[in-house]
Amino acid sequence: MALTVKRPKGTQDITPAQIYKWHTVERVASEAAEQFGFKEIRVPTFEDTGLFVRSVGDTTDVVQKEMYTVSATGDSTFTLRPEGTAGTIRAVIENGILNEGFPQKVFYILSCFRHEKPQAGRLREFHQFGCEMIGAQNARADADVIALAKSVIDRMGLQGIKLNINSIGCKKCRADYHKALVDYFTPHKAELCETCQERLTKNPMRIIDCKSPICSKIAEGAPVILDFLCEECDTHFKELQENLKAMKIDYSINPKIVRGLDYYTKTVFEFITTDIGAQGTVCGGGRYDGLIETLGGAPTPALGFGMGLERLILTMESQGVEFEEPAGCELYIAPMGDNAARYATGMIAKLRDLGISAEYDLIGRSLKAQMKYADKIGAKFVMVLGDNEIEQGQVNIKNMETGEQTAFTVDDTFAERLCDFLMASIIEGIDTEGLI
Repeated sequence: MALTVKRPKGTQDITPAQIYKWHTVERVASEAAEQFGFKEIRVPTFEDTGLFVRSVGDTTDVVQKEMYTVSATGDSTFTLRPEGTAGTIRAVIENGILNEGFPQKVFYILSCFRHEKPQAGRLREFHQFGCEMIGAQNARADADVIALAKSVIDRMGLQGIKLNINSIGCKKCRADYHKALVDYFTPHKAELCETCQERLTKNPMRIIDCKSPICSKIAEGAPVILDFLCEECDTHFKELQENLKAMKIDYSINPKIVRGLDYYTKTVFEFITTDIGAQGTVCGGGRYDGLIETLGGAPTPALGFGMGLERLILTMESQGVEFEEPAGCELYIAPMGDNAARYATGMIAKLRDLGISAEYDLIGRSLKAQMKYADKIGAKFVMVLGDNEIEQGQVNIKNMETGEQTAFTVDDTFAERLCDFLMASIIEGIDTEGLI
């Protein structure tokens, strides 16, 4: 019995029938980022494991449970990236981008890897669109990054996506908050999961983000960070709200948002939908003013966000948003016989050079089979080419939607005229008279 090889659990194949949806969101996101002054960066798929332990945090679910870490003979351990920020900031530091003036703005589209239970909108290999702004301390920068995320969502045509914001303070004010959390959770220690029992002494704020139903229930009555903000963090959070109001961006304050990664400080935010089930966060981000220093750079403020492409596409599908359809085959040439096939080979090459998406028979089908194939691939026009057409110097171009046929004289300018005709026919309302 032959071995059946299947894709790994928690991954998906993006087939040609679906790729146009990905092209839509990637193009829209990239164009929005560029309009906001962000430039693309590309970083390795794997990094030294220590990068993620230092940046993401050794008490997070990502580091403790979800990273794919491997090693090779004579090499140190490395990890497939579980998120995009750490590797991007490492690249910014290592390549001297911090010396090029502030703020630096970069965006990326990349795959990430986390070993967790697969479900709708949550895969072991997933894709992110992310943006990072480096060197801007003012709350206006926070509002600008949030505005970019909202712009991407709006350009996708999504409705009902809610913005939630919070501040998780800085090291100064979090010290008092952590003490209050320890005091609150200690009487419940025996009820907490094993991971959260360890977090109680190392990083009690992580308990609020635990996915365990028991821990989540206990955390409902926990103190909130907004009651512990220092004057600087409180002022920053108020200024953020003022800037969002000036931009006419609606928001709700949710003191339970802490995000799942340790590098966040001050502003954190999420864009939430109820259209794809429990995993409804389509975008999450915030400020991480201490991350660059943690990774060996000079103290530098920074912030950003990550947007899950799978969740964006799921939400667009659930809301019936239209994706940009692929261009497809504009002309299919159906040759009859070896002589016509050779003639079609030269014709197809010239048409493609002129920018026409054209195909022709490559496996010796009958004319009937070729017409079925042309219909299957969605060819807009079909040209039947036989010895008679070549000898007489005239061919018919059939519109596959209307059935209308247009006669063309075959001469030295045929390819150019046919190209003009096809382009004009695709763009409605353009007169094609005189092009044949």
